[in-house]
Amino acid sequence: MKKLITAVSVVALFGLACPMAVSAEEEEHEATLNASDVPAAVQKAVEAEAKGGKIRWEKEGANYEGVFKKKGKEIGVEVDANGKILSRHNESKEHKEKGDKDGD
Repeated sequence: MKKLITAVSVVALFGLACPMAVSAEEEEHEATLNASDVPAAVQKAVEAEAKGGKIRWEKEGANYEGVFKKKGKEIGVEVDANGKILSRHNESKEHKEKGDKDGD
């Protein structure tokens, strides 16, 4: 009986630890950058989208992301190193989904 309780406890703890490990892994793949660390082509592409707004820079894998406010929303624009826009998304919504999957 003690072995069963121990096994169930280990499985339960592992289940609780997994979401934390995934979150830490996601954070490792996002790194905040200074504008001076972002290629000029990337800056130019995102600045055209931001239209004068303040940009926060992140590195996600091989790509870059510029995050800025536009019309009251926080927008993220993912760009490759050559300045090609890969995607645009509502950054606020993305963070809400990552942090609160059941929160509707």
